[in-house]
Amino acid sequence: MNFSDNIYLVGLMGAGKTTVGKMLARQTGKVFYDSDQEIKNKTGVSISHIFEVEGEAGFRVRESSVLNELTQMRNIVLATGGGAVLAEQNRALLRNNGIVIYLRASVDDLWARTRHDKNRPLLQTEDPHAKLSELFALRDPLYKEVADIVVDTSKQSVSSLARHILQLLEKGNS
Repeated sequence: MNFSDNIYLVGLMGAGKTTVGKMLARQTGKVFYDSDQEIKNKTGVSISHIFEVEGEAGFRVRESSVLNELTQMRNIVLATGGGAVLAEQNRALLRNNGIVIYLRASVDDLWARTRHDKNRPLLQTEDPHAKLSELFALRDPLYKEVADIVVDTSKQSVSSLARHILQLLEKGNS
């Protein structure tokens, strides 16, 4: 990898994309972006509100538009939304414009990290753990398809995870 390349983080909600992404950006001198935050900045409303008003389909259209803009930038670390990989066009944008890293965690770890978060529209359901299992089953193959690197986030601190990712990136560059 060339360190002027973009780094895109994919994975389910709670995998650590934003937290790890911010640290990677600091350590590589890149600018950090979070696609969900960019959608909020553009619309002036929360992701939950967009889901309520426009449904998931409306949100996905906005997400694709923002991803299209962000992937045209250079020297960034981007934390994508968990469902960004659902659209083939988004997977192509990520694949063709940077290094894609899948932060993979078990459903139980994801559940432990997200269970108290009320800002996760897809988890506002009777059985959020079952919903996470369903999302994992659907999206895991898509994350693997688009990823250049898969990293297990389960039992690592953020700093050791970022260090591990940088080592993998440097190894890929040599």
